[in-house]
Amino acid sequence: MGQVIYSRPVIPGQAEGNLLVSSEPLSFWGGYDQHSGEIIDRRHHLSGQNASGRILALPFTRGSSTTTTILVEAVRAGVAPAALISTGVDKFLALAAILANELYGHMLPVVALQADEFKELTSGIHAIICHDGTITLKTS
Repeated sequence: MGQVIYSRPVIPGQAEGNLLVSSEPLSFWGGYDQHSGEIIDRRHHLSGQNASGRILALPFTRGSSTTTTILVEAVRAGVAPAALISTGVDKFLALAAILANELYGHMLPVVALQADEFKELTSGIHAIICHDGTITLKTS
């Protein structure tokens, strides 16, 4: 089965994909390519990784409301993460998910974990997020 973690659904939805986890925040403006889904901030340890279709876990975002714009454009281009996990309610991630649904009918789940639970996440592990915020981590 796998490990189960209970998160707080900020923007409820269902998603499945491999985790891409960072212990560092990310500025989407200049840090995420809205045309490809690649992390392009060359100072970030995920630089060169592609978040398209993956569940992107960041403690929080860094920067401004441009995060919302970049994520909504990534949804339009079909290269957004499948879901987003943070350590609290990140208003820029939440707004991006709301706009993605309103503009394009695309559900982008956003969930929040406590910091200690966030530290349990590992890149590459397959995860399933349910509408109620339950996260199942599938280990082989």
